[in-house]
Amino acid sequence: MGNMSMESTGRVFSGGIWEERYGYARAVVVGDRVIVSGCTATVDGEVRHDGDAYLQSRTAMDIALEAVEMGGLTREDVVMVRYYVVEHGHFDQVGRAIGEVFGRVRPACTGVRVAGLVDPKMLVEIEIEALRA
Repeated sequence: MGNMSMESTGRVFSGGIWEERYGYARAVVVGDRVIVSGCTATVDGEVRHDGDAYLQSRTAMDIALEAVEMGGLTREDVVMVRYYVVEHGHFDQVGRAIGEVFGRVRPACTGVRVAGLVDPKMLVEIEIEALRA
């Protein structure tokens, strides 16, 4: 976190290993909208908070919100949160983290259980969208 940059193309990059390896941007700014790619608790190439879906969620949202801010919007502009968990028991942990971060904003939200993420240490992936009102 803290290494993000925005290019004149409206692309935000965090320098994360997966962005370069798989050829995508952390976020894309389109007009009044910031669309953030899925974020995990990967910081400096390492998955943080091994085994803790709640703390991984908080870290992923911090990364996603930093990208939103690089795109010129704020937490209050978030209109959609999507999250993916690898275990059913993680829904409540991730939901609690989302409620703490966005409880006053009340964006739309979708949670999905998936078979796995790119690194087996990753328990949750979160993507968000923000829109200037």
